[in-house]
Amino acid sequence: MSFILCMTVLGVLLMLLALTSSYLRWLPVTTSAVCLAFGIAIGPLGLGLMKLDIGSAYEWLERLTEVAVLFSLFNTGIKLRLPFNGKAWRAAYLLAGPVMLLTILGTCLAAHYLLGISWGISLLLGAMLSPTDPVLAGLVQVNNAQDLDRVRFGLSGEAGMNDGTAFPFVIFALAFLGTHDGNFDWVQGWFLKNIVWGVPVGLLLGYGLGRGVGHLMIYLRIKNADSTSSPNDFLALALIAVAYVVAQGLGAFGFLSVFAAGLGLRQAEAQTTQSEVPAEHVAKPMLGHMNSAPEKATGAPSEDLSDTQLAAGVMMGDILAFGSLVERSMEVLLITLLGAAISVYWDWRAIGLGLALFCVIRPVSVWLLVSRSLLNVPQKALVSWFGIRGIGTLYYLCYALAHGLPQNGVQTTIGLTLSVVALSILLHGVSIQPLLERYERSRVNNTDD
Repeated sequence: MSFILCMTVLGVLLMLLALTSSYLRWLPVTTSAVCLAFGIAIGPLGLGLMKLDIGSAYEWLERLTEVAVLFSLFNTGIKLRLPFNGKAWRAAYLLAGPVMLLTILGTCLAAHYLLGISWGISLLLGAMLSPTDPVLAGLVQVNNAQDLDRVRFGLSGEAGMNDGTAFPFVIFALAFLGTHDGNFDWVQGWFLKNIVWGVPVGLLLGYGLGRGVGHLMIYLRIKNADSTSSPNDFLALALIAVAYVVAQGLGAFGFLSVFAAGLGLRQAEAQTTQSEVPAEHVAKPMLGHMNSAPEKATGAPSEDLSDTQLAAGVMMGDILAFGSLVERSMEVLLITLLGAAISVYWDWRAIGLGLALFCVIRPVSVWLLVSRSLLNVPQKALVSWFGIRGIGTLYYLCYALAHGLPQNGVQTTIGLTLSVVALSILLHGVSIQPLLERYERSRVNNTDD
């Protein structure tokens, strides 16, 4: 499959989505489900215009999925403005840590005992399918930096962290299969390097970079009276690249570093503006009426908007818009490619494994490990169901293929992984909007009462 064909598919699909957006918004399906159906339609089962061989295309797919996850993690980080001691953060920590570990164990056991798959491949499947996805979970993530709903915030924090915290266990599974290193030392070679060093260093490094760069950029823009014209998309690209490269160079996890960089940038904005309202919410209406009557748009004189709020608001607003654009474009392309590949790699056993993961393993893990003081019963039910699998899992699949997955396990691993992700897109895609609408109505009714 050529690069030109990929760009043609992306362009056509983006045009179709743009032209039909007013119709699609009324349908109980997500954009991802539409893209998956489009991919199936142009794949071998449909028009036969595209056929994707994962076994030979995993090298460039690994880079493509890697970039998609990086932008999504950064974009997720800059949406999370709540102080770290909030209860919503505690729910996110539990979901990204203990719940993920129990999910890995449960999926491994299900793959081995239900499907008869070897322990090594079962463990790898558990690690790859354990993280929830920051790319496809846009509807269940926080809408903006003022959205402090515990369901949305917890799922956003989980998706931001567990794409990085799952990485050590993918490496562990590959080592278990004897493919990652020749002579593997379980303590120094894996635990100390990946858990003790890789995870905390990645988080601390990215957070420090994001927060430091955020303070520096706001200071420079105020000092140079350049609050509105600086290229903020360059800042986002630079911060993603630096956080990722430096973390990888130090042997830490770049995914965690990039997520933490976005988080640190947001915390720099919050500390600098000293406001409960995100700066971009204050700056946007003024900028929209810069040449007319800003007090008419904001309800207050323009002088009430400080230079700090204006600089921080423009910076955060531009970065969010740029990140969202790249994130959605990558989602459209990758899910379409998944649809084109699924007809070749579909594995019927994935129905049993997927239903066990979505309906048993994930819910049991959440109900056992997240207390009612953090999430009430309806919230825990939603969090239990909205464990969407997607682009992060596809990246780990390509990573495993690139690091010498045994040939006798390649077809099983590709088939089950792609099939479970496709199943997740369909099942969660159909159920997200109705369940969220019901949840939002119940929140409004409880508030009114």
